[in-house]
Amino acid sequence: MKNILEYLELTAEKYPRRTAVEDPKDSLTWGELEDLSKRIGTAAGKRIDLGDPVMILAPKSPLGLAAMFGAVYGGGFYVNADPGLPPERLREIFRVLQPKLVLIHPEEIPLIRQAGYEGDYCLLHEAAREERDEGLLEQRRKAGSSTDILYGIFTSGSTGTPKGIVVSHKAVIDFITHFTEIFGINEEDRIGNQAPFDFDVSVKDIYSAVMTGAALVLIPRQMFSVPAALLDYLCEKKTTVLIWAVSALTMISALGGLKYRIPSDVRKVMFSGEVMPGGQLALWQQALPKAEFVNLYGPTEITCNCTYFPVKKICGEEEKLPIGKAFPGRKVFLLTEEGREIRELEQTGEICVSGESLSLGYYRNPEETGKSFRERISPEGKTERYYRTGDLGFLGKDGELYFSGRKDFQIKFNGHRIELEEIERILDQIPGIEKSCCVTNQKKTCLAAYYMGKTTPKEARIELKKRLPVYMVPRKIFQTETMPLTKNGKTDRKELQRRLEDKR
Repeated sequence: MKNILEYLELTAEKYPRRTAVEDPKDSLTWGELEDLSKRIGTAAGKRIDLGDPVMILAPKSPLGLAAMFGAVYGGGFYVNADPGLPPERLREIFRVLQPKLVLIHPEEIPLIRQAGYEGDYCLLHEAAREERDEGLLEQRRKAGSSTDILYGIFTSGSTGTPKGIVVSHKAVIDFITHFTEIFGINEEDRIGNQAPFDFDVSVKDIYSAVMTGAALVLIPRQMFSVPAALLDYLCEKKTTVLIWAVSALTMISALGGLKYRIPSDVRKVMFSGEVMPGGQLALWQQALPKAEFVNLYGPTEITCNCTYFPVKKICGEEEKLPIGKAFPGRKVFLLTEEGREIRELEQTGEICVSGESLSLGYYRNPEETGKSFRERISPEGKTERYYRTGDLGFLGKDGELYFSGRKDFQIKFNGHRIELEEIERILDQIPGIEKSCCVTNQKKTCLAAYYMGKTTPKEARIELKKRLPVYMVPRKIFQTETMPLTKNGKTDRKELQRRLEDKR
């Protein structure tokens, strides 16, 4: 199969009356999801050309999921945007994406106008009532190929402009086929979806369900601030699989949620996005002794994950988990700065990935694509395309691959990938700020900004909230008379990090 819609239709044919997706307010069977997606696809197909991007600006819901497939039925690809984004941030995404169509809830129309969008939009509830045009849908399907873009996800960019990572149908099909087979996900499973649709962790939830017939249980974002309500919901929905960001799991365990109630139907817990604290993982392992726990690793650019490590024993407080071995069809290797492949134990290098499921690159950004996606002659003498993750790793004495940090100013913070330089560029644009620098503490639990200038920290925070997503606004903002410098005259980030640690 070359198109993800073929899997949706196959599943709808096998399980037309079984639940495909549900949230606290609504649910759709597989048959209903296919029908609704085709209706939205007809509405989209009348407004876009083959290969065009479609932005979806709507809360996470069964209808929002149908909108994603609808964009694809219409011959385009989808990009989800968080309705909570500041208008300035959305303006930057519009500038890169240049969508011909936005599928939207009525309450979000003022937002797209504030962001300067003047193109076509279609209300989701109206698109859902469109009469299906089977001829149009078939025409668009025949014109497509497996290498067409399926979705785009925007992430932070060091230049101050968000980067749109675009992923093909084939990349998703290849990865999810291996993913569901290795972890035994099947039609009896109920996948508890934690991640928002604009976050790539959700890709595993959505397409594992589509390709197996499992039910997708959407968990509202607000439940994650009320552990008791969240655990009640997981139990009520008899959730069996959790594929979550580390921060979501540790929030429950750290706040004592597992002492309130244990979601005993859960048989698999897979986590990614950050380093899992050993003590918090142990609490989950003790609560769910029969469940399988898996550490996943991989950036959005390689389609979700490239390595996995099944955790076979109770984790120690200070224990460092390996990131494991490569999924089938992938090759994960370490390179020196000079490009030599590292095979020696305990020698640090940059983690690189080749093989199937690499993304197509950054949308309308060949320069950034060329920096991160390279070609080389493999040890086998073949030319291969590979992605430089910017992550550092090493082979331990046990022969396992370990993550050891970043080689640049990019961090993972609360599950989100953030370029510190982007925050600094935005800060430096604020009137009254002369020079800024962003750092985190050693445990990556606090994001802070230091700056020189007359603007007050309160004023700086107000301006940042206008221009950046909330997860990119530093928790602490400090005004300073001078910036510490290294002997080379560069801003001394390590000294600022030390100051941040001292203030705790």
